[in-house]
Amino acid sequence: MRYRLLGATGIEVSEVAFGLWTVGTNWWGKIEPADGIALLQKAFDLGVTLFDTGDTYGEGWGEEILAKAFPRHRHELVIATKFGYDFYNNAAREGHRERPQDWSPKFVRYACEQSLRRLKTDYIDLYQLHNPKMNALEQEELFGVLQDLMREGKVITWGAALGPDIGWFEEGEVAMRRRKAPSAQVIYSILEQQPARRFFPIAQEEKVGLLSRVPHASEVLTDQFTETPTFAQGDHRALRKREWLEAAMRKRQQALFLTEHHGLTLAQAAIRFVLAQPTIASVLPNITTMEQLTEYATASDGEDLCPEDMERLYDLYDHDFQAGEERAEQVAER
Repeated sequence: MRYRLLGATGIEVSEVAFGLWTVGTNWWGKIEPADGIALLQKAFDLGVTLFDTGDTYGEGWGEEILAKAFPRHRHELVIATKFGYDFYNNAAREGHRERPQDWSPKFVRYACEQSLRRLKTDYIDLYQLHNPKMNALEQEELFGVLQDLMREGKVITWGAALGPDIGWFEEGEVAMRRRKAPSAQVIYSILEQQPARRFFPIAQEEKVGLLSRVPHASEVLTDQFTETPTFAQGDHRALRKREWLEAAMRKRQQALFLTEHHGLTLAQAAIRFVLAQPTIASVLPNITTMEQLTEYATASDGEDLCPEDMERLYDLYDHDFQAGEERAEQVAER
C-alpha cells in the first residue's frame, strides 16, 4: 500500500480507502455485521488507514461498526465521517430519497457529539458536509462552528462530500475556492470523468485534497458482470436506469485494452486511472467481499497506466466511447 498527503492538511492517507457505505447500509447488497467487521480488520492488515463513513449510514451503524472493528487502533486510523442529514428527527424514509438537512450550529454540534460517541473517540480526523447544497455553503455560521470544533480538538479538518450523485460543480467550486475546504469528495471513474476533471485544476490551485468514490461505476468496471446486470430491489445500484447500464457495458468493452499490457485486472486498472491524478489522495471503491478487498487494495502498488493509455481514455470519454474508426465513419457519413 502506498500513501499520500491529503492536500495541505498534513494528514497521510492510504491510496485505497474503505468506504463504510457497503458495511453500514444494505444498499450495496446485505453484509452481516460479523462479515463487515472482518472486512474492515482485513483492510487494516492490508495497509488501509482511511475509513470513510457517515452518521446517516444505517442510522449510526456505519460509525458504530468502525468502533467495534478497531477498539485499540484509533491513532493508526484516519476516520472520516459526514454530517448534515437530520435522521434524528426524521426517522421515516421513503426508499432512497434524501432526508431533510440541518446546517444550524446547534445541530452540527449535536451531530458531532453523537458521532464521537458512536465512534468511541474524542476526535474526528475529517468531518465532511454530506451532500451540501448552495444554501449550506452560504451560511457563515456553519463554517464558524466548524472552526470552533477544530479549535476544541474535536475535529482535525473538514471537507465537503459532493453528491448524492454525479455533478454539483458549482457547489464544489464554491466549497474549494470561497470556503477554502481542505478536502472534497467527488465521483470519478473512466466512465464518469466529469465534472471531476474540471475540479482538478481548482484543487491544485487551492491545495485541496480530493477523495474519489465509485471508481468502478456500479461495478461495471470489474469482472463481476459480463452482461448487463439486474440488481435486487433496495440495492442502490437498482436506481441506475437500464439504458445507462446497457450503455455502460458497451463503454466497458472499449476499456478492456487496459488489461492487455499492464498486468492489472480491469478493476485494478480503474483504480490506477483514478490515482493518476495527483490531487486525488485516496480512492474509495465499494468493497463487499474479501476477494474484492485484496484485489482493490493491491492496486495501490500496481503499475501506473502509461500516458498514451490515459490520453486514449480521455479521448474515448470525450467522444462517448466511440472508437476512432467508428468516429471516422460517422464523419464520412455526414
